[in-house]
Amino acid sequence: MRHLWAPWRLKYIRGKKEGGCIFCKRLRRRRDRADLILHRDKNCFVILNRFPYNSGHLMVVPNRHTGRFETLTNEEGKGLFRLVRYSVKALRRLYKAEGFNVGMNVGQAAGAGITGHLHLHVVPRWRCDTNFMPVLAATRGVPEYLDETFLRLKKVWRVR
Repeated sequence: MRHLWAPWRLKYIRGKKEGGCIFCKRLRRRRDRADLILHRDKNCFVILNRFPYNSGHLMVVPNRHTGRFETLTNEEGKGLFRLVRYSVKALRRLYKAEGFNVGMNVGQAAGAGITGHLHLHVVPRWRCDTNFMPVLAATRGVPEYLDETFLRLKKVWRVR
């Protein structure tokens, strides 16, 4: 069995958590650039992960607050996967991603860090994108600032 070690995420895990649902708060604030929201539509939105596994790590989130997958409407489900498909397309084009991890942890027992609001992760991957740094130095090299990632993606983001 192989392990994906992510010690740089301890800042997120051990850090002070803001109260309430971070996704609902970001959606209401209408500060898309500051909150790293790339796209909004009537059912879902796309936001960069503040603690990314790789540059371009996106999350696709239903607008409606629900932590139960089975409560998604057909329209919300279609909207989620439409934006996942577009996210993959944009990341492949912009970052030349060679593969993707796409997934959702539903509930605390499944590893969800935010249990009350579903969200799908889209993580671009490249051959040999891990090295000794996370293991020996407890450091992950993410080669691009989040604001730069946001601006690069925003330039090419054209959902149809």
